[in-house]
Amino acid sequence: MQFLRRQAKVPQARFNLSPYALCMCGLLLISNTIAADARSKVPKKPNQGEPMAPLTQGQSPDKMYRSIRDFGVLPTNSAAVNKVNLQKAIDWAAERGAALFVEPSDEPYPVDGGLVLRMNASLIGVHGPVGRGTRHPTKQQPVGSVFRIEDEQNVFLTVESATQIRGIQFWYPNQTLNDPTKIIKYPPTIQVSQTKAAQGVTLSCLTFYGEYMAMDFNAAANNPCEQILFEHCYGYPLGGEFIRIDRCYDIPRILHCHVNPSNQRFIKGGYSKSVIDAVVANKTFTYAINHTDNAQLLDVFTFGVYGGIYLGPATYGQLTNFNLDCVAVGLHKLGDGSFNRNWQIAQGSIIANTGPRLEDVHPIIVEGQGHTALSNVEAFSGGNPVISTVGKSQDYLLVRGDQKLTVSLFGCRMRNYEAAAPITNLNPKASIQAVACVDKNEQLFNQTFTPASP
Repeated sequence: MQFLRRQAKVPQARFNLSPYALCMCGLLLISNTIAADARSKVPKKPNQGEPMAPLTQGQSPDKMYRSIRDFGVLPTNSAAVNKVNLQKAIDWAAERGAALFVEPSDEPYPVDGGLVLRMNASLIGVHGPVGRGTRHPTKQQPVGSVFRIEDEQNVFLTVESATQIRGIQFWYPNQTLNDPTKIIKYPPTIQVSQTKAAQGVTLSCLTFYGEYMAMDFNAAANNPCEQILFEHCYGYPLGGEFIRIDRCYDIPRILHCHVNPSNQRFIKGGYSKSVIDAVVANKTFTYAINHTDNAQLLDVFTFGVYGGIYLGPATYGQLTNFNLDCVAVGLHKLGDGSFNRNWQIAQGSIIANTGPRLEDVHPIIVEGQGHTALSNVEAFSGGNPVISTVGKSQDYLLVRGDQKLTVSLFGCRMRNYEAAAPITNLNPKASIQAVACVDKNEQLFNQTFTPASP
């Protein structure tokens, strides 16, 4: 018992503080006391330190922006009425550089096309990209910040300068999932202004269900666009084109975008094999770049289309971290000059395995002029049950044309091609060098093609 009552002896810490340290400790204690006293005398703002009252329907969070419901955009309205009211809301926001909040709802907002997102206005929803869809508890429909689109005649939304669309779902409920003969060729969901030069546009965290062409940024020659940002956008366009850009200078960026036919799996399921085959038959590219300066593509994905990425004649830029799955052509690079029609392409994977004829299936095609630098870009092939495939590609790289061009390859793994060699060179003026690559037999592949003598 005496042992239990015995108390442990704790060694006493000893601190030898200099006079300077003691002085500083004293000053710190005094300053903290003064600051605490000053804070206690500041009048409290309303609700400071108290929980905010819950938002009521139609009320915007802390008045940072206005709800579209404040302007009469309601799930119970007709699409025509909502179109008029949403345009009024946009016009209000454009005057003051405000954001409009697409308030979440269990019923999507029906809205007709023909809207113009005027300069300075933003449309903001609550979502990140929802690549399998949000889902109503009992209905086959998305919930949240959703626009329901049935207009088959008009572009849904045209964007001007200094605008932003973020966190919104675009739903086409009448689009077929199973019958390629019933595909509705809707106009683009979002289009760049054709009458004004749109500069500084942000499209972020957008999800598309049933679209035919998602984002059309082919600008008019007299109204080119600039500084267009696409990021975290998901969909599967039945026309095969997700983002197309033409006449965009200083500069377009496509970042973290994902195209997949199972994009609305949680809503109504994915597209049928026959519909996916119909998308391939369009012979279009998921991402198409034309007339641009230093375009940037990073972390992009596509599946079940004819072409992955088209890099047009009057373009140059960088492409890295990509996966182009179940395509006929992965990359198609052209060039209309030798000065700067150059692309640096790295860290990617291409599965070229679909199309009507094996001889038309190529992971990479290069023609025209300029330089193409490929680094650590692999290609393989095989079957996939959701799409008609030929199970292999014709080659790894097809170089064609009759103009001088250069191609360098480093660390590229190439397999599942039909040809005897991975590179098919049909251009007598091409200079091609492959170093430290691996062929279909898992043998090191190093080869140089030099232009034919005149």
